[in-house]
Amino acid sequence: MSLPHAILTALLERPSSGLELTRRFDRSIGYFWSATHQQIYRELGKLEAEGHIRALASTQPTRGQKKSYEVLPAGRAELARWTATSQEPKPHRDTMLLRLRASAVVGTEGIEADLRRHLALHQRQLTEYQEIEQRDFPPGTDSPQDRLQHLVLRAGIDLETFWTQWLTHALAEFAELPGNTP
Repeated sequence: MSLPHAILTALLERPSSGLELTRRFDRSIGYFWSATHQQIYRELGKLEAEGHIRALASTQPTRGQKKSYEVLPAGRAELARWTATSQEPKPHRDTMLLRLRASAVVGTEGIEADLRRHLALHQRQLTEYQEIEQRDFPPGTDSPQDRLQHLVLRAGIDLETFWTQWLTHALAEFAELPGNTP
């Protein structure tokens, strides 16, 4: 996924200012595609120059006022083209897995504590996703948009469930290593 496509998606969901987009990224899209305030503003400028979005007319003087943007037909067409294009999955890279592998040859100093820290982080993220699911997707939210957005959230829930289970298993294995005292 690319940042311009994430911005087009967010703007099609609801026309927004750069600040509003930044807040929305922090609350939703940022869980799987993050961007800084500066990156969002830079991309808004590029998307506007390419004719994919436009600033909405303001009823107040624009100096010092935030601009809201909407997607133009060319932007919708670009997003549709991108969504329809097949893409290969990216290889998974995780420093914890690499560090665990390295600890097999150089020693396990510090790894167990970091496994516990990662477990706590993933448990917190899982709880947050589950709270979002209860709040935003109660029974009966059946529109195609709700169902697809819920599917994205379910991916996050399933990934965090995987990591909490795997880390719990890793810590159990770690406790059984020779020379390791629980």
